[in-house]
Amino acid sequence: MKVFTLLLLCSFSFLQAQNIDIDLELFAAGFENPVEIKNAGDNRLFIVQQGGLIRILNTDGSINEDPFLDLTNIITDQGFEQGLLGLAFHPNYTNNGEFFVNYTETLNGDDVTTIARFTVSDNQDIANLNSLTKLITIPQPFSNHNGGCLQFGPDGFLYISSGDGGSGGDPGNRSQNLGTLLGKLLRIDVDNPEGGLNYGIPDDNPFVGNPDALDEIWAYGLRNPWKFSFDSENGDLWIGDVGQGEVEEINRASQTSPGGENYGWRCYEGSQIFNNANCPDEDTLTFPIAEYTHSGNGAFKCSITGGYVYRGRAYPNMVGTYVFADYCSSEMAIVDNTNTISYFGPFDAGITSLGEDINSELYAAIPGTGSIYRVVDNSVLSTEENQLDDFQVFYNSTTSMVDVFFPAFAKAEQLNLYDISGKLIQNVPIQNNRTSFSVAQLSSGIYIATMSSSPQIIKLIVH
Repeated sequence: MKVFTLLLLCSFSFLQAQNIDIDLELFAAGFENPVEIKNAGDNRLFIVQQGGLIRILNTDGSINEDPFLDLTNIITDQGFEQGLLGLAFHPNYTNNGEFFVNYTETLNGDDVTTIARFTVSDNQDIANLNSLTKLITIPQPFSNHNGGCLQFGPDGFLYISSGDGGSGGDPGNRSQNLGTLLGKLLRIDVDNPEGGLNYGIPDDNPFVGNPDALDEIWAYGLRNPWKFSFDSENGDLWIGDVGQGEVEEINRASQTSPGGENYGWRCYEGSQIFNNANCPDEDTLTFPIAEYTHSGNGAFKCSITGGYVYRGRAYPNMVGTYVFADYCSSEMAIVDNTNTISYFGPFDAGITSLGEDINSELYAAIPGTGSIYRVVDNSVLSTEENQLDDFQVFYNSTTSMVDVFFPAFAKAEQLNLYDISGKLIQNVPIQNNRTSFSVAQLSSGIYIATMSSSPQIIKLIVH
């Protein structure tokens, strides 16, 4: 029989993190060149393999034998940066079964980037290959700098990252040219096609009506935006843009941005002048909120892997930080609320992608090992304890159930139970200021119960 002790009731300012200690915990192995991790609004993870397969990873770490999608006979995978690169599920995927992919292929002897739509079959684990509908094709003059990321924004539109066309130094000055889709972030409406296209143009795209610009463009001046994402809490857009020879950059745009930002490449590499011939005024450019050099800050770095703002519940110290990686140094890193970068690792070589599960917990892909890792925080929560007498907690030793009655002022909808390291154990809904949870399966130790939308905690001992 479990013995339960209510050690104290206390109030503290939650998420006052003294340290963050990011680590990678092996979750599953057996993939080939994984380059993207996505969820479809359920517990499955969809792992994009550069060679053309999308495979399903289950919560127990098992991998479905049959691929979700097989494009191995379609894609061009002749270069280091070509292949199947991006995946995004429609916000209404549960009802319409639509998803979108970004891949390179060869058409009439020329390499192009293709953005295509598919639908799922009657089997939720298998896509309908015959549902292929192409939306956009972008000619690629070189094999590198394909961008490749797809994300739906909080506005319901599909955003697409495109590299500058490749080679080095953007020899065609394509990123600054609004007459090409290369070196851009695009924004399209996949639900309302128009003008003979398989997509529409949002009316508020920044260059609509400009005869010298393409309507699909949302932002420009990017070199190779290898992963971008939206903060699931406030909608801010974060872009990791790979540098040329010295500077890796992180750009951020507020959800309220009207678009049209010029992030500066090839005029600037990060905040440093690269080639400013015939460039616009500096005050018209949007510079990165954070950047790092290849030779500074310890291990050699050379290629940013953009990530996500952490909004999970398992690691409270990480909440609100932007988590990313560097491919060359094999380090994980964060940007905090002062735009300061901290590094962790190195880990196994070559982190190519980060992804979120349905609970906003993060995972990392490492092609060299063919593995998917959980991103974890090994730091210990710190608390500032002050007595509070307005809770009632009861323990039933026969059933091992804990009943908690909350004061009206708490206004909480969920109780979150963590172990002392900050790992989330379970979430329990609160209804009518009351909830119950079992300690029968808990190991001996100290646990912390927190409430959503409230700074109060309950500190418990199970022995």
